[in-house]
Amino acid sequence: MLNNKTRKPNLASSIRDTLQAEIESGELPPGAPLEERTLAAKFSVSRTPVREAIQQLAAQNLVRMTPRQGVTVARLSVPQLRDMLELLGELEALCAKLAARRHSEALRLALETAIQHGRDATVQGKGFDSYSDANVEFHEAIHAGSRNELLAQQVRPLRRLIRRYNVNIRLMRSPAQIEKSISDHEQITAAIMAGDEALAYRLMFEHVPVGGNGFSEFLSSLPPSFYEDSTTA
Repeated sequence: MLNNKTRKPNLASSIRDTLQAEIESGELPPGAPLEERTLAAKFSVSRTPVREAIQQLAAQNLVRMTPRQGVTVARLSVPQLRDMLELLGELEALCAKLAARRHSEALRLALETAIQHGRDATVQGKGFDSYSDANVEFHEAIHAGSRNELLAQQVRPLRRLIRRYNVNIRLMRSPAQIEKSISDHEQITAAIMAGDEALAYRLMFEHVPVGGNGFSEFLSSLPPSFYEDSTTA
């Protein structure tokens, strides 16, 4: 009897973790339906642990449960998307500023290694996913280089949230766009290693897709099903 009581929560948690990873990676995109019967078949379980997992995801605002319409992966409104990117831009820029203040040879090596990984992905034709991994590596090196863990803890959840919209992939769909990203990384690295805090801040803020054409281009790349009408959000 005790085993049965402990098994169900563990099973529900396992399903929740798998679905959460798929949501945060963009494999389950915003607006995607989550049907209990289909998920039960996928995980070879009854509908009870699936229902529990969905309720846990709803508590984390990762899914939305709507009467008569079922369960879908949560979507943001256009204003919420804009606000999220603006905040992320400011926090990323602050990380770059602090990294410039506290730069080291270890940081130089980490940044140059990430840039080279990006170039290797491009030259070797590994595709945009591989370049996206190198891009994440570059930004994470700056987060660590800021030497402010509290700040890094604010950036990481936002990056996980934005990841489900595949921002990097959507804004880097051509070799020219990837080359521009690499050039940005090189300029940001140079500013950081020169200890130029103001320049590092400005270059990073301009690099992140916020406001102006950057946000407009990002929004135009999204299917309408990925975001909510602001009048109903």
